[in-house]
Amino acid sequence: MFKGKSDLVKFRCSIYEKKLLTIKASSSGLSLSEYIRRAVFDKEITERFSEEHIKLYKMMIKYHNNFKAIGNMYRKRNPKLTESVYALANEIKAHLKKFQS
Repeated sequence: MFKGKSDLVKFRCSIYEKKLLTIKASSSGLSLSEYIRRAVFDKEITERFSEEHIKLYKMMIKYHNNFKAIGNMYRKRNPKLTESVYALANEIKAHLKKFQS
């Protein structure tokens, strides 16, 4: 038997609070009621990537891969250059990990 949500809870808020809640709910890909429910019960609310974020993420991955390839090319000829290029690639990877969370 379906045990869905049947009770209605209402609360008052200002117009600005409602707009802010609506914006945050839409940016996380949730309905307003689901967003409020998760916020009240301290459940995880993850924000969805916008198109610009996705584009930047893909660009950072390309840069990381390109710097790794450059480091591999000069590995035998110039080890100091390879180390610095790998350090830069690892720094980009660290930013990518921050971007994901």
